[in-house]
Amino acid sequence: MNRSEIISQLNQILIDEFEVDEDVIVEDANLKESLDLDSLDYVDLVVLIESNFGVKLVESDFKTMVTFQDFYSIVTNKIAIKN
Repeated sequence: MNRSEIISQLNQILIDEFEVDEDVIVEDANLKESLDLDSLDYVDLVVLIESNFGVKLVESDFKTMVTFQDFYSIVTNKIAIKN
């Protein structure tokens, strides 16, 4: 799975599972402000990432995650390390 496919799948998860408007998903946009997810939503996001990609996001990942680009990079890097 290449980076573009990973990003597409991540966006689809956000749209399908969290009812995020596709127009809100912009690489340079602030992730937390754009998604407006609560703490339980973040737990669900961690579970969905793990079940779809086999990698686990941890608390420290979210501390450095500001934009959607950061989100994509962290997940992509974890997948690359796993493989």
